[in-house]
Amino acid sequence: MGQTLKQKLLSVIEGHQTKKKKLKLIKWLQKKKILKAKMKCNHCEHRMKLTYNSNKGDNYVWSCMKKGHRRKTMSVRSGSLFAKLKCNLFSWMKFIYRFAQGLQLRQIDMIEDGIAGSSRTLSRMAQKVRGICRYSMKLYARKKGQMIGHPREFVMIDESNFRHKRKYGRGRFAKTWHRRKWVFGMLGVAQRIRKPILKLVHRRSRNHLIPLIEQHVHPGSTILSDEWRAYSGALTNLGYNHFAVNHSQCFVDPRTGSHTQNLERAWLTYKGRIWRLRGNRTEDLLKQHLKVIEWTYWLGNRHRNGPLGRLFKDIKKKYHL
Repeated sequence: MGQTLKQKLLSVIEGHQTKKKKLKLIKWLQKKKILKAKMKCNHCEHRMKLTYNSNKGDNYVWSCMKKGHRRKTMSVRSGSLFAKLKCNLFSWMKFIYRFAQGLQLRQIDMIEDGIAGSSRTLSRMAQKVRGICRYSMKLYARKKGQMIGHPREFVMIDESNFRHKRKYGRGRFAKTWHRRKWVFGMLGVAQRIRKPILKLVHRRSRNHLIPLIEQHVHPGSTILSDEWRAYSGALTNLGYNHFAVNHSQCFVDPRTGSHTQNLERAWLTYKGRIWRLRGNRTEDLLKQHLKVIEWTYWLGNRHRNGPLGRLFKDIKKKYHL
């Protein structure tokens, strides 16, 4: 059997960063269409050649060999995800591997592992990769529609507070962190498949929640919720099969068997991941992390090569390489 994408990537980036290894990584990324395989000179439109340059971090640059003008060079990363960042390609691949495998560590740990030299560089790298996930989810929603609920899939809905959490109750507490950040969750459950839709809302009122349900849940679907008054009567009037459970009395309704345990458990996973990465410091940052969670379940886990394969596919799609 052939190597998996994960095994191939690890075989390329493991070991010492020699000249031969760097060229092998560049060729592998070009084959995956993550780096450009061809480049034209901006000055004369002549095709450039990949040449060795010991002064550059990646050791290879695009060079224009045409006579008649001063020799022009361009970075091997030009026009790619890795442009305008000092971190080398080996470190980028290690970061992407950890991101795709859900092994995102604290910045101090990644600095110690030599992935980057500063927290600022790591923050920019993470922001770029999260941008890929947001871009991919936006295209998917525009093309296919991000809809859940059908005869064999029921939908659980709930709201949860993602306000900033301080470790041991100590540390700075900015004014913007005092405000509650309510996230409205809709979870499509069908056998072992879970498809979350997570939206940051300013209020938990009927005017804020019901339009989101109409936008993302198929008419006639079965919806399970608690007895929050915003849902009372409204979902039934819209044609949904609505079952509610009173959490002050029980977690599973003894009469209908309805519950929201899947979503309640999911909140722990989502919050743990976001709090660990301090992803709720601002509303925009929280939205980015919520989109990454959606991307993981809607696209990443459903790809034949897992999140890593899907991430490479989305990078290629965004940068048109």
